[in-house]
This record gives sequence, C-alpha cells and structure tokens, in this order.
Amino acid sequence: MLILNPDSVSEPLSDPLFRRISRIAERLGVDAYVVGGYVRDHYLRRPSTDIDVVVVGSGIDVARALAAELHTQVTVYKTFGTAMLRAGGAEVEFVGARRESYSQDSRKPQVEAGTLADDQRRRDFTINAMAWSLDGARFGELVDPFGGMDDLEDRIIRTPCDPDVTFSDDPLRMMRAVRFAAQLGFDIDPDTFDAIVRNRERIRIVSRERIAAELNKIVLAPLPSMGFELLELTGLLELIFPELHRLKGVERRGSHAHKDNFVHTLKVLDNVAARSGDLWLRWAALLHDIAKPLTKAYDPKAGWTFHGHEVLGSKMVPSVFRQLKLPMNEHMKFVQKLVFLHLRPIILSEELVTDSAVRRLLFEAGDDVEALMMLCEADITSGIDAKVKRYLANFELVRRKMKDLEERDRVRNFQPPVTGEVIMRTYGLGPCRAIGEIKEAIKNAILDGEIPNEYDAAFALMERLAAERGLEKA
Repeated sequence: MLILNPDSVSEPLSDPLFRRISRIAERLGVDAYVVGGYVRDHYLRRPSTDIDVVVVGSGIDVARALAAELHTQVTVYKTFGTAMLRAGGAEVEFVGARRESYSQDSRKPQVEAGTLADDQRRRDFTINAMAWSLDGARFGELVDPFGGMDDLEDRIIRTPCDPDVTFSDDPLRMMRAVRFAAQLGFDIDPDTFDAIVRNRERIRIVSRERIAAELNKIVLAPLPSMGFELLELTGLLELIFPELHRLKGVERRGSHAHKDNFVHTLKVLDNVAARSGDLWLRWAALLHDIAKPLTKAYDPKAGWTFHGHEVLGSKMVPSVFRQLKLPMNEHMKFVQKLVFLHLRPIILSEELVTDSAVRRLLFEAGDDVEALMMLCEADITSGIDAKVKRYLANFELVRRKMKDLEERDRVRNFQPPVTGEVIMRTYGLGPCRAIGEIKEAIKNAILDGEIPNEYDAAFALMERLAAERGLEKA
C-alpha cells in the first residue's frame, strides 16, 4: 500500500545498524547515505532486505570497518568500487558516490568520484533517487532533489534527468521502467514513455541475460499482463520477444474472426498469477499458445483453426528458452510438458470422461498434473458465464476421477510392472522390436483398464503376447 504522508511512517532508520554506520562514517570523515530501493520500499511498506549505502568518499573503507565491528566477512569488488556484507538478515552494499558517462555502443559507464548529487542524478528513476542522510546532525533526513516522494504519491515512474539520455546511456532502464510499473501498479510518465519508444532500438546492446532477469520479474508481478502490455505499446516486445508479439491481432474473413491470442494469453497469465507464484507455471501460461500464429488456418465452414499448436508450441519452448537465456534444465522441460498437454484436460471436459483417458493424463503429466489442471482452468477466458461454469464443472469431474483412479490404480509416474529386462531374460533375447512392442502393449493395457497395474496380470499378458509372436522361454 502506498503511504501518502511520510510523516505517518515509522522511523525509517530505527535499526541500530544505521547508527553504527553513521558513527563509522563520522570517524572516517565521510558522509554516508542510504539510497534507492530501500528508501522507496519503506514508504511503500514493501519488505526489503537489500540496503544500498552511498559514501561520499570510499565506500569500501566504511564496509571494511563495519565488517570488523560485526566480525563478519566483506566481499570487495575493486573494479566497481563496491563492497558487500550481510548484517542482521540484510545484504548491505557500499559504494562511493560517483558520476558516470557512457559510450554509444555500451551500457558500461566510465566512472569517476562524485558528489551525492552526482550519484542521485545517475539513478534510473526519481523514486529510486531518494536518500536518507546518515550524518549525525541530519540523521534520517530525506534528500529528494527530483521529487521522488511526489512521484510515489502520484504513482508515477519518471526519470530524474532527460529520459532520452537516461535510456540511451543504459537501455536496460527501459525494461526496468516497465518492470517497476508492473510490480508497483504505477503509470509511466508520458515524457518517459515517449522516450522509451524513441530509444527502443537501443535495447539491442543489452545482454539477453539482463533482459531475461527483467522479464522474470515482470512475469512474477502481481498483474503481469500490465508489464507485457507496456512492452508491446513501447515497441520493446517485438525486439526482445517476437514470438509473443506475433500473437497480437485479429484476422477476419466473412463472419469468422478469431480472438486476439495476445490478449487471451495475458488473461491466462493473470489467471495463473492470481493462484500461483510459481515462475515456471507462469511461463507455461505465457507460452501455452505460442505456436498459434504458425498453425493458423482458415476453413470456410469451421472458421479459424489452430490444429496442432500444442505440439508445435512444445517444440518451440527450447528455442524460446535458449534465445532468452532462460535455464535449459528441468524448468524448461516442465514448461514444455505443460504446453504439450494443455489441451488434454479441456478435451476431456468436452467429451465423456473415460477412465482410460484420465489414466493416460495421469501417466503423462505425472507429478505436474495439478499444475496442468491449474493452467487449463486459467485457460478458460470466455465471456460467456454459462460456458465457463460448464467447463469448470467438467474439470471438477476430471479431478474427482483422477483422485479415484490414482488411489485405485497408482498410475501417476508408474512404470509397467513387467520391464523390458524381464521380457529379455524370460525369452533369452537381446534388445529388439518385439521387446518394445510387448512392453508398450502391457503399458497400454494398464492405462486402458484392460488389466490391473499388478505384476501377475502383466506377466500373464506378456506370455500371451510372446506366444502370438512365436517366442519360447529360455
């Protein structure tokens, strides 16, 4: 919640750590200030454990002195003139006040020592440029030269200086503007917004890893659709995530028109976000229809179709992750699985819910079945209440049947009780097509409910299938 009157907020520097830093700074003859996100989040009543301290002088010296008093380790980054340590559950970073200048082809600045005013001027947004003095006589005084408190009250993201210079110098700040707007529910100042549009091509010099980090924070925002809508409106989305941008738009032929799949995708993402904070489930929501532009076809009778978009979409997931520098590990495989399966419960809910179909869903989804069901329920974005209620009621039927079959048949993550090794040992065979065929037939028989998920029943079926193929026991 936003606090409009800073006087009504509790003492900002009540933690004894700040008095300790103040005494050290006085002893070393330097001025120190708490600056940036910790100050902003205090007035927003948001939890924050990252404390940035700017020292007009050597931040490293202050950090080392504090670490000595606290008997803790300090990590020094001499190249960047910073030092970091942990104290009382917080991560405290010290840096010397500096001014920066940039070259056209890099977001890495040339740095030289500066004043507090220089340091605040180089900050990305006014709400991140506020500082509290740690000077003994001015302890806790708010230093706010760019009206950051006013922008907090007005819920505005605005740069402290010329936005064209701010974004051209460090184009990642354009992503950060969108991210803060989405996280805080703020608006981007019109001049700042227009500067993002003008400078959007500069995003190409930013590393994919940095862009991915900001995208993940947008995905995890309370209302992530706000961030992606802003990325689209500024023209950034087409440059950093063209596959998502291509979902936008509606095509009409005669009386047939398909929905705007970009709008639909963001609704699904928000629906998932309302129920889960899991980053990768939210990514699955973002990518579940990613292949629709590539599978779109027009049928004069049926209208627009997207047949097979779940299959092609699952194949696209690794390339999207690789392009965005997202992890190519079990998280990617989880998203890929959910994209592949996201239509399965919907199909089940439209048809007669058979035991066989539910067993196969349990088998293929495994431990991710609950996440899949959450995604599928979020995927129902129709404006027709009766249709939504019907789907959700059928999903509940699917859930009940899954629970019943899981308790009875133990199908989730199951492996057929008769393995390929058992078949080869029984008939004295090496790996061959017949072994695979028998094993697959046993699995399908269990999933279709033709035999129970038990060793004796599976072994008996193996014997019958082997006899049909003329195999003799060893």
